[in-house]
Amino acid sequence: MAEMDQYIDLIVPRGGRALIETVVSYARMPVIKHYVGVCIAYVDKEADLDMAVRIVVNAKTQRPGVCNAIETVLVHSEIAAPFFKKIAPILAGKKLEIRADPDTFHQLSALSYQPLHPARDEDWTTEYLDLILAARTVDNIEDAIAHVEKCGSHHSDVIITRDAARAEKFLNEVDSATVYWNASTRFTDGGEFGFGAEIGISTDKLHARGPMALEELTTYKYVIRGEGQIRE
Repeated sequence: MAEMDQYIDLIVPRGGRALIETVVSYARMPVIKHYVGVCIAYVDKEADLDMAVRIVVNAKTQRPGVCNAIETVLVHSEIAAPFFKKIAPILAGKKLEIRADPDTFHQLSALSYQPLHPARDEDWTTEYLDLILAARTVDNIEDAIAHVEKCGSHHSDVIITRDAARAEKFLNEVDSATVYWNASTRFTDGGEFGFGAEIGISTDKLHARGPMALEELTTYKYVIRGEGQIRE
């Protein structure tokens, strides 16, 4: 089917990484990729901690088996201790497993958080689709953005902060299909965006990007009706 470009104008593969990569390798027509959702939340040092807890809990646990759920939380080192103290009992109550970098592991160990494991390299790029969260402490917004760009899938990412300048920096420099300031990534959805039927969430840059619906499946042609005009 992927080689039948005389009959098929576009393929939209929906499934796992292996399916999508196979379709892309064979396709003779354009493919809109709905790739993995390694979505990331960054809790800035100027975040409202109660808001940050609500957003992170919702973005991870409201429906963990979907592509717009977060898989990683990055927390500024200056507010890591109070943030984890607030959120740890809630996540523990939901039996959420955390895979943490050394600094975060130390913070959560002091709170007797369970289940808790040291993060492996692959944890930062894994789409768990489960009650598992990778957690890392960062020293500044530049480190957070660098992590998102390196480890994320350019699907949906969020900064939680009261600082408008930092928010704009994140929104402008994170090259993802959907970026948020102080809102859950769970809104990344064609229906939630008012597009009608949900077709999927494209991680391509052209032509469809982010939540897409029927409009992104249409094309156009030019029809010109003349009265003898010629080009000089």
